[in-house]
Amino acid sequence: MLENNKLSTALLFAFLFVFGVKTVSATVYETVKGKQRLIGQPTVHKVVKGDYFQQLAEQYNVGFLALLAANPEHDPFLLKIGSEVVIPNQMLLPFISQEGIVINLPELRLYYFSPDENKVHVFPVGIGRQGLSTPLTSTVIGDKRKDPVWRPTQEMQDRHFAQHGKYLAKEVPAGPDNPFGKYALRLGTSEYLIHGTNKRFGIGMRASSGCIRMYDENIKWLFDNVPVNTKVRVINQPVKMSYENGDKQLIEIHQPLSDLEATKGNVILTSAMQRFVGTKREYWQKLLPIIEKPNGLVIDLAK
Repeated sequence: MLENNKLSTALLFAFLFVFGVKTVSATVYETVKGKQRLIGQPTVHKVVKGDYFQQLAEQYNVGFLALLAANPEHDPFLLKIGSEVVIPNQMLLPFISQEGIVINLPELRLYYFSPDENKVHVFPVGIGRQGLSTPLTSTVIGDKRKDPVWRPTQEMQDRHFAQHGKYLAKEVPAGPDNPFGKYALRLGTSEYLIHGTNKRFGIGMRASSGCIRMYDENIKWLFDNVPVNTKVRVINQPVKMSYENGDKQLIEIHQPLSDLEATKGNVILTSAMQRFVGTKREYWQKLLPIIEKPNGLVIDLAK
């Protein structure tokens, strides 16, 4: 499962503190509303000296855990020169109306559907860690803040005191020590934000206290381009399915989040999924290993 990944989070954080990488902006895809849900193209990166997973995740604007799930045979820190890394930048759009912001928690992605053109902007995001899940919701962007002040909640204060024996500062002003980074978008009137970060790790992972983290360049783009009152849906769709062009039968499976009631960490064989796959034995033979160990890649059952 994502939260039980064998990779040591502490090791990852230490590594990223020492070796810096530069982030990129959103990946933009053309869409055809109501006619297709497949976006992006399959990509394979050939490893050169100096490559490592976090650098590749930022280079291609994909989540770290998404890259890890798509390439379980690779050591994320010691990539063999000349080997091939699958970049998971082909995907099916979530099964939901294509408007505003959609955050699909199991895939750790944020989609923004442009209101005036058939384009979707896709960003990797960090979400709430186990026990502090980002809540499912349908809301709007309530307000936008530049250089937000960070004020830890009483729950955060109590948790930090229990772990470290001291309390956090009551507030942290804008600057390099502010965990919100330079920009924040509030979900409705709640305490949950889509915000930047003063640290690169945690994007494309479950690492926050429930808010949605983005790279600074990405949150700046949203801040500049997404107006207040834009619709926001936070959803839980670990399995996405689509018939495309009459000949493609596509499915994409992500590891469900174990602390969300609907999935409890296991891929559920719903009636809709069983109807979609059908009764062909070869389809199930192709799919069952992915159900057992989801890789987040688009699979064409008919190919």
